[in-house]
Amino acid sequence: MKTQFTNSEFYFSTARELRAKFDAREISSVEVTKGTLDRISKLEPTLNSFITITPEIAIKSAELADQRLASSDPEPTALTGVPVMVKDNFSTEGVETTAASNILKGYIPPYDGSVVKTLKDAGAVIVGKGNLDEFAMGSSNETSAFGPVHNPWDIERVPGGSSGGASAAVAAGEVFIAFGSDTGGSIRQPAAFCGVVGMKPTYGLVSRFGLIAFGSSLDQIGPITRSVADCADSLNIVSGRDQRDSTSVSAPFDDFGRDIDKGISGMNIGVPKEYLVDGIESGVRSAFETSLSTFEQLGANIIETSLPLTDHALAVYYIIAPSEASANLSRYDGVKYGLGALDTSTSAQATQEARGAGFGDEVKRRIFLGTYALSAGYYDAYYKKAQQVRTLIRREFSSAFEQFDALVTPTSPSTAFKIGEKINDPFRMYMNDICTIPVNIAGLPSISVPSGESDQLPVGLQIIGPQFGDPVVIRIAAEYERSTIWHKSHPLI
Repeated sequence: MKTQFTNSEFYFSTARELRAKFDAREISSVEVTKGTLDRISKLEPTLNSFITITPEIAIKSAELADQRLASSDPEPTALTGVPVMVKDNFSTEGVETTAASNILKGYIPPYDGSVVKTLKDAGAVIVGKGNLDEFAMGSSNETSAFGPVHNPWDIERVPGGSSGGASAAVAAGEVFIAFGSDTGGSIRQPAAFCGVVGMKPTYGLVSRFGLIAFGSSLDQIGPITRSVADCADSLNIVSGRDQRDSTSVSAPFDDFGRDIDKGISGMNIGVPKEYLVDGIESGVRSAFETSLSTFEQLGANIIETSLPLTDHALAVYYIIAPSEASANLSRYDGVKYGLGALDTSTSAQATQEARGAGFGDEVKRRIFLGTYALSAGYYDAYYKKAQQVRTLIRREFSSAFEQFDALVTPTSPSTAFKIGEKINDPFRMYMNDICTIPVNIAGLPSISVPSGESDQLPVGLQIIGPQFGDPVVIRIAAEYERSTIWHKSHPLI
């Protein structure tokens, strides 16, 4: 008897649960994909999670997945037949890729990025491209040229950013897994706001080839899922050395989830006091303190520690990231692809008009900041100094991990805020990433897992590991997940 794809709870299954139903022949990938597309069509007018939906491509992929599941040739993977989303800063062959910017409207890449190709080879069903802050620059998904994404827990609130569309889609049951990019918290912060799991792996473990660059030394691709196990399975598929990305590396371990069932008894977990900032919401603080008690009950040693350079991380980030953005976005000249200015007499004028019309306010702000920091006379005072402090931050983390297996912090100092509440106050907006930014500066692995609710809105817990300590981070997150109920909560949408 086939499972009827009508119960809304089915949309909140994990990918592992869905694959088990495929293997038991209870349902087909085509049926699931059609049901998923139907749910997307019903929810999208409200959520705006997607920029592009590709139903014909998805159904064809699902048909191929069903053949693979039936014949085991080639061997199915953890994601074979599973409907997924990729953020719209991932290059997709033959499908418009905009990075949520007017300047790239109409741009259709002639190739797939490495992660997209790997997902296709694994048999995943890509149903569309996720909405995001323009060029991934934002913490609320309000800077998108295609309009803001709405949080499925409260549609008057933001989903977080920049991977807001991806997180909202997973939380709302529009897809089972989504893939985003994280430059300063852009996977973990929206995952926390939407009550799902989001992980940034160690820098270099997932190829950035085909990812539209924001901050090249900070960007990293990672999964957004409903369970820690799905996160590990996804990373096993998309990670690996890629010759087309000079920063990519091979993992010194064979499985992200190799220690997922080992528990955490006896582990030393540090709590950096600098992350419990003055502006942290009381509900977030309360949920975090409860999480620490849970870890102690599980046998871990919870020890307060100090990372003094954390206070400098925000300033370092907002010099390095805009500087790299200034260099990366200089390629958008209105000539080669995307938005162009046709009624101009010179190429310089065409570039000026294309950038003026194509870039949004936040992108322009960061380009200006970065160009200034890199300019003659200011390079040593700003960019060089920021890189020196970055080195010190990395050393501080390395020293901490000589004592601790992992560090834990809130993912964000607040829960999801109202749409429009902070958009005109850049400093308040930037402060939303104060807990996540240091991890990107140091290139470390970090995961956010649901850890409670405050005023009926999700709260996230961040677990940080040493370089290549991704299996440790997943091990701790999985044990915490097994011991709590928050991952089972879903928005009533």
